[in-house]
Amino acid sequence: MPKITMIGAGSTVFAKNLLGDCMASPSLEDSHFALHDIDPKRLEQTAQIMTAISRTFGSKATITTHLDRREALKGADYVFNAIQVGGYKPSTVIDFEIPSRYGLRQTIGDTLGIGGIFRGLRTIPVMLDIARDIEELCPDAWLLNYTNPMAMVTGAMLRATDVKTVGLCHSVQCCVPELLKPLDIPLSGVKWKIAGINHMAWLLEVSHNGEDLYPEIKRLAEARSKAGKHNDMVRYEMMKRFGYYVTESSEHNAEYLPYFIKSTAPELIDRFNIPLDEYPRRCEEYEHLWTGIEAALGGMLTEEMEAQLMTLLDENTANEVQGLLSAWRKGEALPHTRSEEYASYMLEAMETGSPYTFGGNVLNRGLITNLPENAVVEVTCLADQNGITPTVAGALPPQLAALSRTNINVQDLAIEAALTRRRDYIYHAAMLDPHTAAELTMDQITNLCDDLIEAHGGYLPAYQ
Repeated sequence: MPKITMIGAGSTVFAKNLLGDCMASPSLEDSHFALHDIDPKRLEQTAQIMTAISRTFGSKATITTHLDRREALKGADYVFNAIQVGGYKPSTVIDFEIPSRYGLRQTIGDTLGIGGIFRGLRTIPVMLDIARDIEELCPDAWLLNYTNPMAMVTGAMLRATDVKTVGLCHSVQCCVPELLKPLDIPLSGVKWKIAGINHMAWLLEVSHNGEDLYPEIKRLAEARSKAGKHNDMVRYEMMKRFGYYVTESSEHNAEYLPYFIKSTAPELIDRFNIPLDEYPRRCEEYEHLWTGIEAALGGMLTEEMEAQLMTLLDENTANEVQGLLSAWRKGEALPHTRSEEYASYMLEAMETGSPYTFGGNVLNRGLITNLPENAVVEVTCLADQNGITPTVAGALPPQLAALSRTNINVQDLAIEAALTRRRDYIYHAAMLDPHTAAELTMDQITNLCDDLIEAHGGYLPAYQ
């Protein structure tokens, strides 16, 4: 019976998906699920939901809750990490509001850019504390990191600790379906190859019965954009200019590059349908979601409140929450359909020896030959009874490697800043960020970093 510990289990919907998936696996259904969070209320909510899901699968799982992280980690075989240091308020608000005063606008701000840098700076020290606990209490455990900024957090763990870490993201498994479905190209029988860095991995090959699909994809993509605005216009433009489709969404990539969010060309925002300040909007949506879940679990959610809540959520989230609330009110077991998240399939492969391939974030040890050694790269990995083994992707097309290096530069310097506590590395990371450097002067960037350091207060260690 493996022990699976989730750090950040107060992320109730995410915990429901990851841990519910494990309960849906015959080889993992009797696992010990140790839930840890620093918020006792959220922790209890997750435990209640996981208990209801466990009933669906015969209540074979053992579920325990822990405010003490060390107790949750003791003897773990696998650790899932999904923490957010500083939360939406105050930290995400700070990440957006202060740069905006300098005229620097963002969309998501959790991976690169000034928001991604400071999210990394406040997250890495906490992750290093967690690593010390893992090294002592469960040194053979695999850490599956879901926390952004993925490359910075995963890179710091792999460079500075002995914890067996792999970073996991949704973008690789979603990439090809997101590209082909709007273009009415059937997914059945399609083969592809993806490699690069997190949120900027590239669809290097896509074919059907040996036929390259890229010419038809590019023709249809151009026709779609001419027909009207849609939510993938940045990625289409990058595919047109650089030849390849990128894994992560247009709203994300708009802020990883110097071309799209420009105060000197504000018309680009409308032309490429870029949703500025998108992440704060989503955070407000999920604030309403938590309020609704809390009210439901406390028996205080009226039909009027529920109807109002559903208008604030996107369709998929609303359907998921309505199903959860309906089952909860009836005192039923909570059904769970296994998702496409990698985690449960990876654990199943390691437990049973039946191999499983996935897109993982690991250190570049000759895996992508024209990216820097020890950069965090996203490549196909194999999970089996031997653990996790990355595969060699070879060289990226030179223009893609060059684009990736612009992001790796920022990631590398932000990691160095977090590990050395040197303030000048923070400045360097921000000055090398493609979007920030395209908008601000060096003096402005330095002053912005100083303002952000001060505003984050105790969420950051002292920098010299």
